[in-house]
Amino acid sequence: MNTYFEFFDISPVPRPSWNATAPENFHGIYGMPSFVTVATADLPASVTFWTEALGFFVLFEIPGQLVHLRRWAFQDVLLVPGTPPHEHAPSPSVNFSCVLNQIEPLLTACGGFDDVVVTGPRDTLWNSREAEIITPERVRVVFTAAKPHDPASLEAAHLRAAGITPLESEAEDNEPHDR
Repeated sequence: MNTYFEFFDISPVPRPSWNATAPENFHGIYGMPSFVTVATADLPASVTFWTEALGFFVLFEIPGQLVHLRRWAFQDVLLVPGTPPHEHAPSPSVNFSCVLNQIEPLLTACGGFDDVVVTGPRDTLWNSREAEIITPERVRVVFTAAKPHDPASLEAAHLRAAGITPLESEAEDNEPHDR
């Protein structure tokens, strides 16, 4: 997999960096290429959790029927009244991008809510850091932050073994990996 194109300019996700700055929450209107619908038995409590703990904001709402939440562009969640999955049912799962300095504050904010399970942070073999949150609605939300490429790291070795090599711009911007 060494034929790919650099298109960071069309994505809200910043280039991997230890000090990457998250984009502003996006308030524009667009045709959503994807979104997640979350059923909740307590719409106001869910809005509070998703906004205060996970950093979403209310883009718009139809009182009692739907709340459209968003963070960055293309990170849309629709909260609707309904019955969340029961305790033994598989949890729906969704992943959202973030930057490295957002992981710990997300986990800390989630700690202030009941019925929330947090795991992480953990580093992956594909060069990211992740935090997993099981929300009060039993949705598995994974926040993933890309780490800068370090050619001497174990992650880089795994990526090379899979045929993935860094973009030229990444290869010139390395920082220590042991953070």
